[in-house]
Amino acid sequence: MKETKVVELDEVAIRFSGDSGDGMQLTGTLFSDASALLGNDIATFPDYPAEIRAPQGTVGGVSGFQVQFGRREINTPGDYAHVLVAMNPAAVKANAKFMKPGGTIIYDEDTFNEKHFQKAGFTTGDPFTELKLFDYVRIGVPITSLTQESLKDLGLDNKSILRSKNMFALGLVCWMFNRPLDYIQEYITSKFGKKPLVVETNLRVLHAGYNYGMNLQHMTPQYLVHPARIEPGLYRNINGNQATAWGLLAASEKSGRPLFAGSYPITPATEILQVLSEHKELGAKTFQAEDEIAGIATSLGASFAGHLAVTTTSGPGFALKSEAIGLAVMAELPLVVVNVQRGGPSTGLPTKTEQSDLLQALYGRNGESPVVVIAASTPSDCFWFAYQAAKIALERMVPVILLTDGFLGNGSEPWKIPAMADLPEIHPRIALQKEEYQPYRRDGETLARWWAWPGMEGFAHRIGGLEKNIAGNVSHDPDNHQKNCEIREAKVQKVVDLVPDLEVCGDPEGEVLLVSWGGTFGHSISTIRELRKQGKKVSLAHFNYIKPLPANTAEVFSRFKKILVCEINLGQFVAYLRDKIPGNTYYQYNKVKGLPFTVQELEEAVIKHLEA
Repeated sequence: MKETKVVELDEVAIRFSGDSGDGMQLTGTLFSDASALLGNDIATFPDYPAEIRAPQGTVGGVSGFQVQFGRREINTPGDYAHVLVAMNPAAVKANAKFMKPGGTIIYDEDTFNEKHFQKAGFTTGDPFTELKLFDYVRIGVPITSLTQESLKDLGLDNKSILRSKNMFALGLVCWMFNRPLDYIQEYITSKFGKKPLVVETNLRVLHAGYNYGMNLQHMTPQYLVHPARIEPGLYRNINGNQATAWGLLAASEKSGRPLFAGSYPITPATEILQVLSEHKELGAKTFQAEDEIAGIATSLGASFAGHLAVTTTSGPGFALKSEAIGLAVMAELPLVVVNVQRGGPSTGLPTKTEQSDLLQALYGRNGESPVVVIAASTPSDCFWFAYQAAKIALERMVPVILLTDGFLGNGSEPWKIPAMADLPEIHPRIALQKEEYQPYRRDGETLARWWAWPGMEGFAHRIGGLEKNIAGNVSHDPDNHQKNCEIREAKVQKVVDLVPDLEVCGDPEGEVLLVSWGGTFGHSISTIRELRKQGKKVSLAHFNYIKPLPANTAEVFSRFKKILVCEINLGQFVAYLRDKIPGNTYYQYNKVKGLPFTVQELEEAVIKHLEA
């Protein structure tokens, strides 16, 4: 055996790619979990095909999963991959543009034949030359035939055998990056414990891939990425949808109000409903409605009945919910609406990320219909902002829209599990004084009305979609309507006392302030760090609270000559800022490709304005 060359890296990005049936999402998830358990910080980006079942071997059917892990803080899944694991030629074609120059491509050479070249749209018999991948390390591994060889004595049909070839790729990459197999073995044994043959099949192929790596050491080095230095505590790898669900469950427990979620399945938000449905022991009630309108209508009914009410959706479903959100505004009932944004309009790009529902969240209802709008930044802090959304809704008797997106919902990172005792208290505005109760009597400071629900003796009342007076009676009085419209807007603006001041990363004043919001935080903060290492005078202000804006926003903006707003849409937040915080010089950088930013393109955008 030749001596293995070991290369130490601070961080590395790997992209797993193949047909949607090749198990690339599971492969990437298991590798990510194993890395997180070793103590590496990680960030992931699952990239699903837009078609449910595109023809095998075609570019349209390629499914990808990218993970970046390292010994220091990781905020993005990486602009470009150091290593690509490709299960067929289409995977190479679809992902070549996401590769770091000089990177390593490990491919299943059994699929590199004329049949698969034609399916992938190659016109020659040499896809690497056709794609001009001359400077890359290319390692052909007979993954298919070696998987078949390792299972030939188990009496399985060929389809069952090929279903486990992703385990061969996983074992090989685990060897390359010095990942122990313990966690993966435990997962397989637990997941398929009632199917011993499936367990044996996957474990045998996993070890075959790992052992093949040892024999491959003359072709590729073994990479060593040391654990990160992280704050002690109990951690788990979590994606944004799971974190959102857990934040809502925590808010239910803290507030003492039972959770109800009425939703209709829609990509990429469905997982939130699925996770909540698994926790009936915590008092959660979930209802899969027949459509989006029924989903929010049942949640609104649950809110009227005294529940922490939630509905989850994505862009097209959010549009359908707009009338019922207006009803929640008029009835002044607490409601959390989670919108996991995706590419639009209409059905758009169901599996791709975007930030293009911001103006819909702010203004997408008839009449003067103000709501609180907040946005999560990372997969793990979806927990915190889901918790905050519930706290604001219950304490201020107002609908709250929580914006995440496909990048956050599907992406994952390590999350330090908080203790319930450390979370802020939630005090729902439950009516207590029946003698003084009127449905639209308000607190003098917050303008929030008091919450009473059916069954509370002495608190019978009427609310609804028609304009009311303080006693809950229908009112067509023009002065009353003017007054109530102003009160409902003022009530939302008074939520600012729950909003922390806007913080600036970098110098408190200067030439260029990069502004971002929601799920672009990882790329924007990484951009600022890299530019400041180069001596560039640039700072970052990232927004999670959109309506109301932090109280010091105008003061922060006034200290910078140029404000560059970067967002995954055509300029919705910058338009909102121009309206609400006028008098500044705003510039914008926008992207609508169904993909997150790269650090490189943000750096170029900032430098352009620094040098202008």
